Amino acid sequence: MKGIFIVMEGPDGSGKSTQIALLKQYLDEVGCECLITREPGGTAIGEAVRNIILNPDHEEMSDVTEMLLYAASRAQLMSEVIIPALEAGKIVISDRFVDSSIVYQGIARGLGTDTVAAVNRPGIGQYEPDCIFFIDISEEEGIRRKKLQNKLDRMEQESIDFHSMVSRGYREVLSGREEVIHIDGSASVEHIQNQIREELKKRIGKLS
Repeated sequence: MKGIFIVMEGPDGSGKSTQIALLKQYLDEVGCECLITREPGGTAIGEAVRNIILNPDHEEMSDVTEMLLYAASRAQLMSEVIIPALEAGKIVISDRFVDSSIVYQGIARGLGTDTVAAVNRPGIGQYEPDCIFFIDISEEEGIRRKKLQNKLDRMEQESIDFHSMVSRGYREVLSGREEVIHIDGSASVEHIQNQIREELKKRIGKLS
């Protein structure tokens, strides 16, 4: 039986990691085998690529190089982790997936959504998320939260105009798609988690 592919999307600082951790705890409690991964990263190769992409010292990185590195990390993650887990019937939760590249590189970097989608297609193949939780938050609030948490990485250090394009891009790219659940990221952590769990119950029969 094919597994279930869940993706958590949202601008920097939207709280994706917190919600993923809480969701895994819940799924473990109800007896669902669950695998958590992230982008870029999730494999030895992907984590090495992550360190290159997000290193603030790499100011000279071109937009095209950035796009290709994200796609390379994603292709390795699919091949090594996500596809085998789905084929084994597991629930996979990924912190970001291809829509993040379509938004960040396709829209905010101006490379074009069709270009980014085409570059990523060979690494993704037939696999698409069954469910995407989009945690929507303003760019100002997202960066404020990030500054409280840790030193900003190369992407997080981009201008507020860049992050504004990201926020608008997400709303544009994810609008009107039946697999996408739009969540108000300004709500409490508990409220957001309850909303995520209720939506999953509607989609996964054994959680009801």
